[in-house]
Amino acid sequence: MQEYIENFSRRSIEAIKDLPHEEIAKALNILQAVYERDGRVYVFGNGGSLALATHWVADFNKTVFGHGDGLEKHGKRFQAIRVPSTEEEMTAWANDIGYDMVFAGPLQNYLQDSDVVIAISSSGNSPNVIKAVELAKKRNVPVIGLTGFDGGKLNELADAKILVKTKKGDYGVVEGVHGVVLHLMTEYFKDYFGDLLSRNK
Repeated sequence: MQEYIENFSRRSIEAIKDLPHEEIAKALNILQAVYERDGRVYVFGNGGSLALATHWVADFNKTVFGHGDGLEKHGKRFQAIRVPSTEEEMTAWANDIGYDMVFAGPLQNYLQDSDVVIAISSSGNSPNVIKAVELAKKRNVPVIGLTGFDGGKLNELADAKILVKTKKGDYGVVEGVHGVVLHLMTEYFKDYFGDLLSRNK
């Protein structure tokens, strides 16, 4: 058992050490630019990736400006939205049109060229994720891709390519490290805007 725990820990630590820092910085710059132009951040994925997307939206919308006097001092906020925003909408698209449209379908209603898309897919090859990303590319919307294994098609299409390199099928490590990256994004902007507030007092 100890060996099993050590092996999982080692794989996770190696994946974190191997993260593409320049691509993460590119993603942060994209998010900053979207904030400046008052765009929206749409995020999606399947299964555990959808759970990560939902968790991140809750954290990002609340935490970035949710401490101290941030709520009072910052009139403009990030607008992070999980796609689709309800399970009812997801099942309607899946049942009536097809599961490959559960992300692209809702995005057709909202997506503007001021926005950004964060697509999360361990394999990088989920057809419904790729369809939504292709829609974003057609509308000149930047794409931040969080992938694993070899990155798949999503890593090829993304403007910021956050690849967690692992053996194929190592979902636990990939999703765990994706969670770390998403927390990093939240922490970065919380500290960034917190620093701005402290300097302007």
